[in-house]
Amino acid sequence: MSYRTYQKRTAALACAAALAGSAVLMAAPAAQAAVVDVNYQCKTPIGDKSAVSPIDIKGVRSGSGYKLTMSWQKGVSSSPVELGKGAMTPSAVIKVGGADSGTVAVTGPANAAAIPANTPIKISDLSGTYTPKKSGKVTFTAGVLTIKALGTTTTCSPSNSPKPSLTLDVKAAGGSSGSGSSGSSGSGSQGGSDSGGQLPQTGPADSAIALGTLGGTVLLAGAAGVLWLTRRHQAVRR
Repeated sequence: MSYRTYQKRTAALACAAALAGSAVLMAAPAAQAAVVDVNYQCKTPIGDKSAVSPIDIKGVRSGSGYKLTMSWQKGVSSSPVELGKGAMTPSAVIKVGGADSGTVAVTGPANAAAIPANTPIKISDLSGTYTPKKSGKVTFTAGVLTIKALGTTTTCSPSNSPKPSLTLDVKAAGGSSGSGSSGSSGSGSQGGSDSGGQLPQTGPADSAIALGTLGGTVLLAGAAGVLWLTRRHQAVRR
């Protein structure tokens, strides 16, 4: 085998190892997300009401924290009278668990269109900012929803102990780890969308480290193989 052919083969081997490692690293998920059914029990001015709505929580990296967006796929509660445009303002809290603890307040805009009487109230996307206080896997679960309309307040509380809608592997600014202390860990903001950041990929969060390690191992193995073949070829030529 000529030396030029040997060089081509070793270069091809190195490229294959690099591509394999890159593919494994790119496949590593960053978060676990799920749509969770939440059974809300609502205390309204005209009596108790209940409704089940699938809840979705997304997290987007924003500076040293995360912008959380909470979405309702079905309406909750209702009003005996029509609610005109801008008459209803929603807000909620997201429970923080896992490595950290506390709550994140999320808010959103008033209703953009009139809501007919005795019709389930569709909640707009609510958003707020979460700043990690502890490093590790942090869960985010739907909490109490508050609806203010026409001078009244309706409070809806989850009654079915819902599972987390989102799990993120976060790192605190100070790099601390362990169980978090109680207290508020975020603030609400208007709107339900964000053009910046990157949405988390769905899948087990704890597989990211394992896949990343595997990708690094593939790269090192490829480089070691090329070095061994090169030295062996040089030894044979001597």
